[in-house]
Amino acid sequence: MPNNHIDAAPAPAALRLDQLPDNQWATVLDVARPDSAEDRELVLRLTEIGFVPGEAVRIVASGVPGREPIAVRLGHTTFALRRHEAAFIHVTRGAANHG
Repeated sequence: MPNNHIDAAPAPAALRLDQLPDNQWATVLDVARPDSAEDRELVLRLTEIGFVPGEAVRIVASGVPGREPIAVRLGHTTFALRRHEAAFIHVTRGAANHG
C-alpha cells in the first residue's frame, strides 16, 4: 500500500537577532508585530531599512558591557542597533546569499 503522507519540512530554528553569536550569518525570518505604538514605529523603521524576510544578516561587533549596541551587517551597510531593537528581528542561522 503506497504511503501518500508527505512530511512537511521542519521549520527552521528561529532565534532573535540579539541572541545570534557574533560573526555568524543568519537569514531574517520575520519581524515581530508589537502592541505598543512606539515599538510599532520602531519595527516600521527596521523594515524600511531592509530587515525583511530572506535578507542575510550578521552581527559584526558588540559593545561592552552587556553587548550594547550591536553592529549588524545587512547587505553592504552596517547598522548599530540596541538589543531591544534587535530582539524584534527573528532569524535562522545560516544564509545562502551573503557577502
